[in-house]
Amino acid sequence: MTDTPGPANGGNPAILPTREGYDLWSQIYDADDNPLVALETAEVARHLTNLSGLTVADIGCGTGRHALAFAAAGARVTAVDFSEGMLAKAKAKAGAAAVRFVRHDLEQPLPLESAAFDRVMCGLVIDHIANLDGLFREMGRICRPDGFILVSSMHPAMMLRGIQARFTDPVTGRETRPASVPNQISDYVMAASRAGLLFEHMSEHAVDEALAAHAPRAQKYLGWLLLLMMKLRPKG
Repeated sequence: MTDTPGPANGGNPAILPTREGYDLWSQIYDADDNPLVALETAEVARHLTNLSGLTVADIGCGTGRHALAFAAAGARVTAVDFSEGMLAKAKAKAGAAAVRFVRHDLEQPLPLESAAFDRVMCGLVIDHIANLDGLFREMGRICRPDGFILVSSMHPAMMLRGIQARFTDPVTGRETRPASVPNQISDYVMAASRAGLLFEHMSEHAVDEALAAHAPRAQKYLGWLLLLMMKLRPKG
């Protein structure tokens, strides 16, 4: 997500298939002053602590911001994404050799062993997923019975305001949007429930003055619900 108010060239935004959009976005993703990423990173750090020696799956790892942090904290990390551009950026970063990267479409069953991970992270991905039942079921399958799954998403209220994942194409200057799915909180809750997962935590996070000071482009979203967090556990 960026705060681009409209297409820079005055035309309609370009809507690209999700993979194509993220391949293009990968060129500038890490340089974006992205308030959603800033807010989400802090929340993930609050929930995922004491990772040394644990196995962690980063589902939809993008440019590796979480996966590399988890590995640096001593976790054994497997990171999955379907964007070649995003994975290339992740693999080029310091510390990437400690992470196992897997290219895979999250709409399909995960190529990972059952009950193999102490922690499963899925960050800012599910607003692009149509097959929510399948993804939640797969995350539950790969999570150990005593582990947990942490899921973050752009808050569905943003899409109701006409805001979705978007960036400015660095070549054309045009607002570009990887295809998103208008999932609502109820869709996430029901998909997780049908997958046999139990909710341990759910929270909504709005832009406040502190975030606006840290990420100035967040100022226009002051008071808006921006982030949804869910912490889930397998039943039994």
